[in-house]
Amino acid sequence: MGKTVKIEDYNPDWVSVFQQEKARITEVLKNYSPLCVEHIGSTSVKGLGAKPILDIMAGVRHLDEADPFIEPLKSIGYEFVQHQEFPERRFFRKGQWRAGTHHLHIYRFGSEQWNDQLLFRDYLRTHPDVRKQYQQLKLSLAQKHRADIVGYTEAKAPFIQNVIESAKNEVNGG
Repeated sequence: MGKTVKIEDYNPDWVSVFQQEKARITEVLKNYSPLCVEHIGSTSVKGLGAKPILDIMAGVRHLDEADPFIEPLKSIGYEFVQHQEFPERRFFRKGQWRAGTHHLHIYRFGSEQWNDQLLFRDYLRTHPDVRKQYQQLKLSLAQKHRADIVGYTEAKAPFIQNVIESAKNEVNGG
């Protein structure tokens, strides 16, 4: 079985760890120029507990632009992970299988997936009540799915989808 699901208290160091990693990534990809590199996921939301995995998102014009990233990213410890079920994303993991320390998600810049990641992050940053609900949900799901990271992730999905819908409604003045 994989690593146990453990939610750690928010760690302010996650911000500087992201900055260092962003610098490393942009350095090794300087010949390929991703359009934007963002800190996403729970570690990007001040005050929110998280699995201690840094989620990073890079935007490209076209997903096939990410193919030449494989070798340069390997030189700083990122392994390309093929996911048939996510054709709109390229995924790289730093660290061991099911025990990664960093996840790099590459999306088409401005795509729905790109925008949803930012909407979710920014909504949690600006809605402390929703952030608290998410924190409670994550803690209870981590108990329930202690040794099942996939079950844990799937169980969070409806909440995340609802938050994204709320964020879209807010943006669209609805």
